[in-house]
Amino acid sequence: MNEVRIIGGKWKRRKLTFPPRGELRPTPDRTRETLFNWLVGRIDGTRCLDLFAGSGALGFEALSRGAAHCTFVERDPHAVRALHTNRERLAATDCSIVKAEALAYLRKATSKWDIVFLDPPFDAMLISDCLALLLSRSLLADDARIYVEHRRTATPDLAPFTVLKSTRAGDSAAVLLAP
Repeated sequence: MNEVRIIGGKWKRRKLTFPPRGELRPTPDRTRETLFNWLVGRIDGTRCLDLFAGSGALGFEALSRGAAHCTFVERDPHAVRALHTNRERLAATDCSIVKAEALAYLRKATSKWDIVFLDPPFDAMLISDCLALLLSRSLLADDARIYVEHRRTATPDLAPFTVLKSTRAGDSAAVLLAP
């Protein structure tokens, strides 16, 4: 099993385990630290969606820092098992784990989220479709924020969202969006 550590909050330094799968690419510590610095003052009490959850690093980090609830959506059965194991290890009662394909989940979802973590496999080209569903199905709370991570050389269409912040690390780029 691979590991990634939580970098802040009540579970700081706790490790998450996840299977060594090619598509699972946890957001690096430095990028996560930048993201959560962007979100300072916005996390406490929020409802988060970790779409393409993978290791769950983004969602568990949000919960560690005071999010009220996180829904993890992941299609890989090995990653889903690891998410359940990590939830039990952390005694995280404020989350739900859904085994589903992301677009299918969004087409049926009825919740509204304050923060959405959108970090699909780079080659999947699903970001624009996910953003469109979040808008068209009214799945974003007022003043929501969407974190998007993508391959640096393949910038997705982010319209009509407003880019609030952006960063780059290696072959990845990340943006924080507002509707």
